[in-house]
Amino acid sequence: MNSKMEKMLPYGRQWIDDADVDAVVDVLHSDWLTTGPKVAELEAEFSRVVGAKHAVAVCNGTAALHAAAYAAAIGPESEVIVPPMTFAASANCVRYQNGTVVFADVRPGTLLLDSQKVLEAATDRTRAVIAVDYTGQPADLDELRAIADERGWLLIEDAAHALGATYRGRPVGSIAHMTTFSFHPVKQITTGEGGMVTTDDAELASRLRSFRNHGITSDHRQREKQGSWFYEMADLGYNYRITDFQCALGLSQLRRLSEWVSRRRAIAARYDEAFRALPLDAILMEKDRESSWHLYVIRIRLEQLRADRATIFRTLREEGLGVNVHYIPVHYHPYYQRLGYRKGSLPVSEAAYERLLTLPLFPKMTDGDVSRVIDVVSAVLNRFRK
Repeated sequence: MNSKMEKMLPYGRQWIDDADVDAVVDVLHSDWLTTGPKVAELEAEFSRVVGAKHAVAVCNGTAALHAAAYAAAIGPESEVIVPPMTFAASANCVRYQNGTVVFADVRPGTLLLDSQKVLEAATDRTRAVIAVDYTGQPADLDELRAIADERGWLLIEDAAHALGATYRGRPVGSIAHMTTFSFHPVKQITTGEGGMVTTDDAELASRLRSFRNHGITSDHRQREKQGSWFYEMADLGYNYRITDFQCALGLSQLRRLSEWVSRRRAIAARYDEAFRALPLDAILMEKDRESSWHLYVIRIRLEQLRADRATIFRTLREEGLGVNVHYIPVHYHPYYQRLGYRKGSLPVSEAAYERLLTLPLFPKMTDGDVSRVIDVVSAVLNRFRK
C-alpha cells in the first residue's frame, strides 16, 4: 500500500461551492446579520423539505436538543429515556433542564433504541423519549411514537445524522413530536455551526422560539417592523440565535441535499458490496426506511483477527484513512460515572463499542477515494486475519 504518502482522508467534511460563498457575501453586505429575514427563509424552506408545519433555527445541534427538552417541560422531577450509543449532547440536554437521564439499550443489528428496553426503563416519572437516528438510519419511530402517545410522553427525535432520510415513505422531521437537526460541517448540509427543531405543534414551536431568544416573546426584527421598543421576558431562555449569513449558507446548501444524500447512498452501497468477505459486520439497514448515511460504521470481528481495535484504528490512520469511533457510550464518560451510572449495565451498546470503527464517507469523495478506502480496509483486515 502506498497511501502513507497520500493526504489523510477524513471521515467527513463539508462541501462549499461558489454559490454558497456568494449567498453568504450577499448577506454580509445587507442590513441584517442576525434575527433578519434569512432566518425565516431557512425555516420555511426547511419545513417544506421535511414536511413539518414549523421549523425553528438555532445556533447548533446541541441548542436544538436543549430547546426541545425545554419545550417538552423537562424539569427536576422528570425522567427521559435516552440510548447510550450517541454523542453526549443527546443526554446532556436532559441534564441542562435538571432532569434525570435513564439509559435504555439499543438493538444489536441496527444499534437503534430498543422499544422493549424503553418500556422496561419507564417509570411514573418518565416524560419523554429521545430516539437517535444512529448513522443516518431513522429509529423505530412509529413504535416509539405509539408508546409515547399512549403514556402521554413526548417523542424527541435526535436526527442530527438523518437529514434527508425517510421512514416508511415519510421524511425524517415530520414524524416525532419534535425532531432536532445539526448543521455541523460533517453533516448532510452545513451552516458552520447551526441546528433546527421541527414540529407540527404550534405551542411547542412558540416555546422553542422564545427559548432561543432569552425567553423573550418577540425578537428585534418584529419590534422594528412594529416601531416598538417594548418586550417581555416571559421565561428563562438562552441566546441560541443563529445568524442570517449562516442561514444564507444553509439555504444554498439545501438545494444540493438530494444530490448529496444520493452520493452518500452510492458510496455506502459500494462499501457494502466490497466488504462482504471481510471480518466485519456493517450496521443492519431496515427495509422500511432509507438512511441518509451520515456515517458508515463497521464492527470488526475481533475474534477473527490477531489485533485489537486500537491496533486496527492506528494502522488505518497510518495508511491515510481518518477513521473515527462513534461512539463511546454516554454512560462511560466521567460526568455520568460520577452521577452513578455504571459500566456493565447496557451490554449491547458496550459490546458494540469495543468493535466500532467509522470509515470516510462524504459527498465530495471521488470514486478513487472510495476505492482507496476499500483497498486499505481490505488490506489491513486481511493482514491481521488469524
